[in-house]
Amino acid sequence: MAADEVDEIRGVTRGSAPVPLSVLDLVTVGAGSTATDAVRTSVALARLTESRGFHRYWVAEHHSMPGVASSSPAVILAHLAAHTDRIRLGSGGVMLPNHAPLVIAEQFGTLEAMAPGRVDLGLGRAPGTDGATAAALRRTERLNEGADDFPQQLAELTRFLDDDFPDGHPYRRIHAIPGPVQGSSPGGVQSPHRPPVWLLGSSGFSARLAGLLGLPFAFAHHFSAQNTIPALDLYRETFRPSAVLAEPYALIGVSALATDDPREARRQTRAMALNMLRLRTGRPGLFPDPEEAERHEFGPMEEEFITSWTANIVHGTADEVRTGLDDLHKRTGADELMLVSHAHRGELRLRSYELIADAYGLPTA
Repeated sequence: MAADEVDEIRGVTRGSAPVPLSVLDLVTVGAGSTATDAVRTSVALARLTESRGFHRYWVAEHHSMPGVASSSPAVILAHLAAHTDRIRLGSGGVMLPNHAPLVIAEQFGTLEAMAPGRVDLGLGRAPGTDGATAAALRRTERLNEGADDFPQQLAELTRFLDDDFPDGHPYRRIHAIPGPVQGSSPGGVQSPHRPPVWLLGSSGFSARLAGLLGLPFAFAHHFSAQNTIPALDLYRETFRPSAVLAEPYALIGVSALATDDPREARRQTRAMALNMLRLRTGRPGLFPDPEEAERHEFGPMEEEFITSWTANIVHGTADEVRTGLDDLHKRTGADELMLVSHAHRGELRLRSYELIADAYGLPTA
């Protein structure tokens, strides 16, 4: 790579962080607040983390969850693009089986036109919701079919992004706009950038596929911690060099919350666990405040879940979180840490990233 070329996949390590630090946002809606409040927090958070040297900012697709306002990542990302200048923006991820590949290619081609050279396309194969909602999104009851067809859907999406369907293919004359065909049209000038594709996963399927295709891989450690090291090992073992990557590159999503008062971190993580408990038992709601979590009477099995869930959240003071992240990096060998800081109030989320940036000596402008 020439000295003046920008690597659109590998991040830049800043300060004393062991690897590049990035952000995952679910556009959290706390009890007593609105989706508008959540979107405003996301804008403030994107601008803060950009100023502090975080590498990328991803938004995750979820549906039918009152506490998560990120059902339309492309729309959120377009809004964030208008309020930022440098930080990479992307999906963490778009759930490919929920959408026609052509639609995604055009959405992210549009985002690339809005923020040239700083858009990532992260793809997952899960629905990002319950089965009934997935059926409504996909207009089919055959939900496993979409997941099983993921490699074929990925290949179709990639061809739309590159505009290279072979002669004789039924889609040969169909073009994703904005896209490469504009550059080959008479008088056309097309951006040299195309959003890099990442595969996301919480098990071995996408890890293996990403390795075989030579694509970057993002693992959801924040909700599947027991599978992290096996999945990363599988990705590295199966990796084949490609046109986009000569060596494996894997980031992991990490739930991390730093607070000025460590007691507040414990209160917030317990509320976070209650939120996840409700989701796992089919009762999703707005993100609860800590007082509600303190009033909640947990049964023995619920308490066991709470203990298990909070054990995988790196939380406490800034120094404690830095130590926890350093240890996690040593254990996993991840090439990048993508932090998701859940809290009932937006200002606590902002403060968490600020404290973590300070702990690692990240730039202040």
